[in-house]
Amino acid sequence: MVSIRAPEFIRRYHLLEGILPVDTAQVPAEILAGITFAALAIPEVMGYTNIAGMPVVTGLYTLLLPLAVFAIFGSSRQLVVGADSATAAIIASGLAAMAVSRSPQYVAYAGMIALLAAVFLLLAGLLKLGFVSDFLSRAVIIGFLTGVGITIALGQLGGMFGMMLMPSGPVQQVIYFIGNLPGASIPTLVASLSVIGVVALGRRVSSRVPGALIAVAGAILASWAFNLTSYGITQLGTLPGGLPELGFPAVPLSDIPVLLNLAAACFVIILAQSATTSRAYASKFSDSVDENVDLVGLGLANIAAGLSGTFIVNGSPTKTEMVYSAGGRTQLTHLTTVAVVLVVLLFITRPLAYLPAAVLSTVVFLIGLRLVDVEGMTSLRGRRPVEFAVALVTAATVIFIGVGQGIAIAVAASIIAHLRHSYRPLNSLIVPTPEGSTRNTPVTEGQQALEGLIIYRFGADLYFANEKRFIEEIITLARDADPPLRWFCLSAANIGDIDYSGAETLKRVHEELAKRGIVLVMSDVKEPVLAKLERDGIVETIGREYIFESAYDVIRIYGD
Repeated sequence: MVSIRAPEFIRRYHLLEGILPVDTAQVPAEILAGITFAALAIPEVMGYTNIAGMPVVTGLYTLLLPLAVFAIFGSSRQLVVGADSATAAIIASGLAAMAVSRSPQYVAYAGMIALLAAVFLLLAGLLKLGFVSDFLSRAVIIGFLTGVGITIALGQLGGMFGMMLMPSGPVQQVIYFIGNLPGASIPTLVASLSVIGVVALGRRVSSRVPGALIAVAGAILASWAFNLTSYGITQLGTLPGGLPELGFPAVPLSDIPVLLNLAAACFVIILAQSATTSRAYASKFSDSVDENVDLVGLGLANIAAGLSGTFIVNGSPTKTEMVYSAGGRTQLTHLTTVAVVLVVLLFITRPLAYLPAAVLSTVVFLIGLRLVDVEGMTSLRGRRPVEFAVALVTAATVIFIGVGQGIAIAVAASIIAHLRHSYRPLNSLIVPTPEGSTRNTPVTEGQQALEGLIIYRFGADLYFANEKRFIEEIITLARDADPPLRWFCLSAANIGDIDYSGAETLKRVHEELAKRGIVLVMSDVKEPVLAKLERDGIVETIGREYIFESAYDVIRIYGD
């Protein structure tokens, strides 16, 4: 295996982080995955243009310059940038009253939204707001992707059965689907089941067999050879070719405030959804990602979209799963897709017209199912019921309310889960062992390290939410100690920060212990925490001579 690494100047400017180092043995698989992804993504993005109200060819444009730009400037090796249903829906809902769908003015408005969102993304990257993704726990990611997968799958059922006008909303879709099932097109259903069969057979033979690619190519050939439209199977229709024209979208200044609001809404979706997806797939391969570099890459990708006559692009969980399923592992796959799309635009748009729409719906349906993490949800339910509830709420919010609201709930749920852990931290008492080391014992046992000495280790940062428990445990330990205490040591090994409320509580603890004739001492205090204690006057109150390097030092000095 030969690995091609990045030169120093490329590493310095965070270029090609999603490509380098290149494992030469993996290159053939990356190229095949790029071709497979192109075959699946081209008809999919054409569907997204219908959601966004844009000309069909602009869907292909989202897989050209924006995809190439992110591959160069992004950090994630797996994240795929392209058209997305959530942002497409935002565009359509906002522009419906401003211009006629697919008109030049409509396209200009869509391009300006992409440019305005790019400004937000670039600022977010430069201000290092990528930390938002740090508030998304693994349970939330599982729930988020599961919700997205179910939403995608439900939306494709109508197309698979020949019901092309599905309503929005999961409940409405299910009701519509059941009500119109007697009128389903049998030939269309047969075509959909054939795709499922080919894909399933390919996976059974080998994970490397591009079953979806074979299904798409076979469907195009069959549609052309047997005139499947005569059996009531709808085709995608003619797709115009040619490269996009580059230019700044002409938009009246008076319309910018409205477009700015739409861009802000899209920015929130992109910020959270892209970070969630990149983290989810990076964890599959133990890769690292820099969300701030990704934000800059996404900003530049949307500049490319706005200047090339297409609409806003996003880090897409659907497309990322497509590439993952096809065996792609780096942005080299995406550059291969760019090359394929370029060839398609220039030379072979005509065959795509024969692709049955049901085949596209079936492929996207299968992708949605793969996003549903049944194994992860089952594992959470058995091992962490509370985190399972968080994942379930996140998935339900995505399904029944929307992706944007699902992301907001996901962040809120993750923060609440974090606060829950820090609100009731795992505290312990430290006692020496015969071997000369120390061990932790439960606080409820009240075990003294030496006669008259308790060493209490608090298990989290000390702040306003857990200060009540902190002082109650200390007072209880001091009151119930037998024999009575002379020293009470607070081990701050797990305390990385103390807020204002925590500092005032520590002063109160010192006063309460002093009333009982007990000396408060501290150990394992980190430098940043010590600096705050000095600023708050706590070091002077306790006495610097009573602040020790370690719990072992406390035991040694007290014993002497």
